[in-house]
Parts: sequence; C-alpha cells; structure tokens
Amino acid sequence: MPASPAPAYLDPQSRLIALLEQALRQVAAEVATNLPLQVELERPKQASHGDFACNVAMQLGKAMKRNPRELAQAVIAALPASDLLEKAEIAGPGFINLFLKPAAWQGVAAEVLAQADAYGSGNLGRGAKVQIEFVSANPTGPLHVGHGRGAAFGASLSNVLKMAGYEVQREYYVNDAGRQMDILALSTWLRYLALCGEVVPFPGNAYQGDYVSTMADGIYALHQDRYQRPTAAVMKGVAAAEEDAEAHLDALIANAKSLLGPDYAYIHGYALEEQLGDCRNDLTEFGVTFDTWFSEKTLHESGLIDRAVEQMKKHGHLYQQDGALWFRSTAFGDEKDRVVRRENGSYTYFAADIAYHINKFERGFDRVLDVWGADHHGYIPRVKGALTAAGLDADRLTVALVQFAVLYRNGQKASMSTRSGQYVTLRELRNEVGNDAARFFYVLRKSEQHLDFDLDLAKSQSNDNPVYYIQYAHARICSVLNSWGGLERDLLDADSGLLQEPRELALLKRLAEFPETINTAARELSPHVIAYYLKELAADLHGLYVACQFLVADEALKQARLLLIAATRQVLNSGLALLGVSAPEKM
Repeated sequence: MPASPAPAYLDPQSRLIALLEQALRQVAAEVATNLPLQVELERPKQASHGDFACNVAMQLGKAMKRNPRELAQAVIAALPASDLLEKAEIAGPGFINLFLKPAAWQGVAAEVLAQADAYGSGNLGRGAKVQIEFVSANPTGPLHVGHGRGAAFGASLSNVLKMAGYEVQREYYVNDAGRQMDILALSTWLRYLALCGEVVPFPGNAYQGDYVSTMADGIYALHQDRYQRPTAAVMKGVAAAEEDAEAHLDALIANAKSLLGPDYAYIHGYALEEQLGDCRNDLTEFGVTFDTWFSEKTLHESGLIDRAVEQMKKHGHLYQQDGALWFRSTAFGDEKDRVVRRENGSYTYFAADIAYHINKFERGFDRVLDVWGADHHGYIPRVKGALTAAGLDADRLTVALVQFAVLYRNGQKASMSTRSGQYVTLRELRNEVGNDAARFFYVLRKSEQHLDFDLDLAKSQSNDNPVYYIQYAHARICSVLNSWGGLERDLLDADSGLLQEPRELALLKRLAEFPETINTAARELSPHVIAYYLKELAADLHGLYVACQFLVADEALKQARLLLIAATRQVLNSGLALLGVSAPEKM
C-alpha cells in the first residue's frame, strides 16, 4: 500500500516543548505546584543522540529533591501519547534524548514551498525598531578590504534582523568635520598647486594615493589657476617636517584656510563629495545600501553638541581643568577621564560622538547597534558611560566588533594604509574574486575573529570553496527541475510520506532548522551562523544527489523527491540572499 500523505506541518520543536511541559506539570504536582516549567531543547551534535535533547531534569532535580536520572525517567513516563515521538531515552547525568518519527519532518518541504521567501521569517524582534550603523569610514580615500568586512557583516546582519521580525534602519555616519578631512583637502590642494607650477614639498604624512592627484586634475580642469597661491605664502611660518611632522601638517592646513578664505570650503567640499560619491558607488555595487547618511557637520551646525554637553553637565559629570572641559569617564569604567571641549573652545571628536549617540536615542529607536573595528574596543565604556551620564539607558546600545580582514595574495600579506596609498581597495578585491565570494568569505567567521582572506580559495571552482559548493547545489537542483519541466506549485500535492530514506529525512530535518537558524543568528548578531547552515544544507543536497535518482519512473515518488529539492532550492536562495550572495541557475 502507498504511504499516506504526511499531516500538515507543525514545528516539531514547539510541539515537543508542549509535550514536555505537560509531563512536567504532572511530575511536579507530586511534590510542588510552583516549580519553574521552562523547557529548552537543543540539537545533539551526534544523530545517535536523537533529534532533540532536553536537560530540564538536571535543572529541576535539586529543587524537587530527586535524582536527575530518576526525574528524567518520570518525565518520560508521563509524556502524553503523540504521533510525533518515536522514543525517548535517558543519557548521561539526566539528559532526555528525543527521537521523532519521520512524519514529524515530512511536511516541512511543502511548508517551505508554500511560504516561499517568507519561510524562516519570525517574530523574534516583535517589530522593535533597530538602528544599525556600520562602515562609517572616513571619506578620505577609497574603501579598502578591511572596510569590506564591516560592510558585508553589517548588511548581512541587517537582513537577518529584518527577517527575524525587527524594523531595521541602516545608517552610515559621515565623518566630514574633522582633521582627517582637512588633511585630505590640503593634500588635494597641494597636488593642484603642482599643476599650477608651484613647487611645494608634499608632506609624507599627507594622503598619497593616485585618487588625490585625480581630484586635483578635476579641480584644475574646472577652474584652472583660480586657487593658485605662491609657494612662499603656502610655506610661510611652517617649520620643517623633520621637527614635528604632524605640526608641519597642521601649519600647512592653517595657511591653506587663511590663503584660500571662502574658497577653502570649495576644495574641502569637492574632495568630500568625490570620495563620498566613490564610497556610495562602491558599496552599492557590493550590494550594500543605507537608509540614512548622517553628516557629522550637522551636529556642529545644529547645536546638538552644545545641547549634549549641557545635558551631561546638568547631571554633574563634567568638570573644568587646565582650561578644558572634561568628562569624568573613569566613574563609568574608562581608564581615564576624557576632554569634551578643548582650551580653545573647540569640541573633540568624542563630544561629537556623544551628541550623535544621544541623537540616535532621540530618534526613537528601541535598540541601537554600532558595528566598529575591533581596535575601538576601548571606546565602548566611554560612549556607554557618556550615555548614562546624559541620563539615558546605555544598555540599549550594543557594539559589535569586527576584526579587519587580512588579504593574502600569492602567500604575501598586502599592506593597507590609506595615507600612503599602498592599499588594496574593496573594488579591486571585488573585481578579482567577484561580489559573491567577497560577501560570503567576509562573513564566514565570527566578526570578532581574525580573518585571513584566501584569494586562491575564493577564486577556485572546487568543493573546497564554500561559495562554489553552495551555489553548485542550487544549480544542480535547477538542472533537475528544468529537466522535469513541470510547475512547482503542482508539487504541493505530492505525497511527502514517501520520503523515508535516511538522506531524504536528513535533508528534511535540515530544512526545518532554517527558522531556528535565523533566530540564532539574530540573537547572537552572528550572520556566520547562516553561512555554516548553508554549507551543511548544500552537503546534504549533494549527498542525496549522488545517492538517488529524482526523475524516477514512479510518478508519486518522483513528485515527492522533486518537492524536497524544490524546497531545498528555496532555502538555499533565501539563505544566500541574506548574505548578499547570488543563487545562479547554471554553473
């Protein structure tokens, strides 16, 4: 007799928890009625340990004054009859290992196909508003491969949080008001002066890249010698660079501002817009977009920094010393107190950062998430301390740290220094390995772990390359479905009860893990969890592809297997999309 169709799919994990809670209530009633009944399940690493494991007997053993193994046995004995559960066993000091019947999984393929792109979406976030700020590189030169990791991580995490039920806003903080931008403006102007015939020594600590000369060429083409000033005036009062390179640079900047007057704003603005525009284009081509580009200048121009400082002063956390205004950040776990306003009355970068974060809270976000380079680890307590000092809940701010990627080409580490111009740009990396490999490799490790980017592996067409391996699984399914030539919606009526083979069941179980994987990645702020899941899903598919035929003569079995691989294609597509990676139909 043919197998009967599988029942409508219901999440096995939540059904198991309900069964265990019912059994616990019965067992606990023998001793007390107010014991905690929170049940959690985990997936054992070894298939021989079942589909799920539960440690509730060990958690409650002491409170109930019972041996955990004896309590586990009592819980198993009290489990209600269910068409879900094959058997339950006790393991170790009191684990309950649960083995499910095939019918528990067989309905998931039709569920995936019916929900399509919505499969895996959840309500973990309950619509909470989350702002995630990432990249935020100074617009002083092209993005390099280090910035690329923060971009890939932030974009992927944004996608994951949105799928987990959060309302997500992506933001880029444009550092357009600080000294680095003045250095870029000066560097551009000095290259421009050379085009005008002036011979001004170019500082070794200015920005050296070819892009600076390109900007100078653009200004000269538009305005010829309008911004030319004599070399003697440019160098007036400037001490030799050998004495103090940074003071030398600051003196040149001061002279540029004095000599150019209102025209300095044009040079500064031109350099900013050129580099910011290049950054936008690079990120867009990389599949990374933002809802908001927030200008640091607006903090100064709108008085937000003044207001933030007054807010902290009102709460008694600022003091005057040596003519400067200090934040008592040591009271909040920082290693030393920090200046917020210098002796000359100008605000520090830290003051602007405080105002920016206060502004984030004022915009009504339930949670604020910053993605910073790992070298900013020490900056966390002072920013959180400043928020607390301003009377805000600093726990609403979470900082995810991202280690810079180290690129290896031909076994050699590439130097990445924006000022020197000796760096590998994100665009160069993308052109070499492709967007897909770059996006995937960047999130293949936990963000706080060092990442050695292996170019040879990223470009290889082999099973060792995880991107190729996963995309090939998708392409294999497309090939089978194209050979079949039918409509996927017709597969929804397939008899999934025929899916009984171990590899078929393994693939069904893996599909059922996808929603849980999304929630885990969202809770832990870890998109690499998705990357690992996709590798395992692809391995299950490849194993099934080698072990069995899909287009068999038995029409019912053929429909069931096609339903299974069509569902797998859907999840592969959805998972890759979360990471910003394409799902090709042919390879």
